[in-house]
Amino acid sequence: MEHFYLSLLLLFVSFVTLSLFLVFYNHRSQYNFPNLPPGKPGLPYVGETLDFLSTGWQGRPEKFVFDRIAKFSSEVFKTNIVGKPAVVLAGAAGNKFLFSNENKLVVAWWPDSVNKIFPFTQNSSSVDESRRMRKLLPQFLKAEALHRYIGIMDSIAERHFASGWEKKQEVLVFPLAKNYTFWLACRLFVSVEDPSHIAKFAAPFNLVASGIFSVPLDLPGTPFRKAIRASNFIRAELLNIIRQRKVDLGTGKASVTQDILSHMLTISDEAGRFMTELDIADKILGLLIGGHDTASAACTFIVKFLSELPHVYDGVYKEQIEIAKSKRSGELLNWDDIQKMKYSWNVACEVMRLAPPLQGGFREAINDFIFNGFFIPKGWKGQYFSEPEKFDPSRFEGGGPAPYTFVPFGGGPRMCPGKEYARLEILVFMHHLVKRFRFEKLIPDEKIVVDPMPIPAKGLPVRLFPHKG
Repeated sequence: MEHFYLSLLLLFVSFVTLSLFLVFYNHRSQYNFPNLPPGKPGLPYVGETLDFLSTGWQGRPEKFVFDRIAKFSSEVFKTNIVGKPAVVLAGAAGNKFLFSNENKLVVAWWPDSVNKIFPFTQNSSSVDESRRMRKLLPQFLKAEALHRYIGIMDSIAERHFASGWEKKQEVLVFPLAKNYTFWLACRLFVSVEDPSHIAKFAAPFNLVASGIFSVPLDLPGTPFRKAIRASNFIRAELLNIIRQRKVDLGTGKASVTQDILSHMLTISDEAGRFMTELDIADKILGLLIGGHDTASAACTFIVKFLSELPHVYDGVYKEQIEIAKSKRSGELLNWDDIQKMKYSWNVACEVMRLAPPLQGGFREAINDFIFNGFFIPKGWKGQYFSEPEKFDPSRFEGGGPAPYTFVPFGGGPRMCPGKEYARLEILVFMHHLVKRFRFEKLIPDEKIVVDPMPIPAKGLPVRLFPHKG
């Protein structure tokens, strides 16, 4: 009997040893190509994902990249992120190469976790949906439509600051910035502006945003599981809004041009087919995430830098107060006012350069290619990062920074279609902020964490000092 148990034990140990060997062999075999960039593949299945995420949790997302650039003496290195072999292309040369070869050598790519949180209909992926959205958005984001949105943004900003900032000595900036940008997105995308209805959406959207780039463990209590459940809840709520809108369009209570939801319900493809309700819900869900999350991070860091740099605040205040004094009582901001906010936008750009809302972009190689003398195999993923320096808004005067050194909205065919929309909502926020208050940080050395975007760990509490008169 003892021999039998010993044989079973030896068989089990042999099985485990062989399994581990196969796991590590398969992991390493992904890197059996000649002349790959320097770097390490990390552990099977997870690669260097935990190291990548932990630097963000520590408030130093750039450390993952800079440490490897220094270690390998190269702005190109291989790694493994979310279980996929990847290469990081850092700096302007990498940006130029990726943007110039979009849909030629590389295409947009998202981790499988994104497709699980956003289970798109029609058997498509997040990449396919992104392409479809880029065809839909130009109509909604063209110049004449954007001109019309400024007044809406201004009136919502007025209500936002009146309810969330005024008559308060201290506020938490990040939650307020999210409230502002989410309010705008709900109003302009689906014509929802009732604060109670928006509040019902807000918490689930925060869970989705936190879970997108979390470790994809579908277990109770994990950010990933919470994001999946929140996504399902939001989709169900959006379906109710969509069905009511179809009724309102039929009875004349809603207009086909009032927002992007009406546009999606009334537009057909080349074959005359209309989008299904679920398909529209998926697209609106993605738009609401993308339409407010990054802008809220940018607004938050604008407050941070303005509180730290009084001379920069003074320049923004001077520009904005001149615009405010030129307006009649109750007159809303317009396109001409926005065009006068040149210094303010330079400041916003410098903030986004130093604290970019997104730390990099994923691409997938669709063909083998050579970059900087290194072989990049088909199917590998890529990321790009920009390097920070001191705060200097003047670098955006004239022709601005050198090409491909400042890419907060992407570039090439993948240039963010909402770039101008984001510019408007950020500038309207700055206008209402500085014309009302000076402010100072309550935690001078507040830590910055990345989850999945950089945010102040405590929400950026500030003390407000209203302008007199």
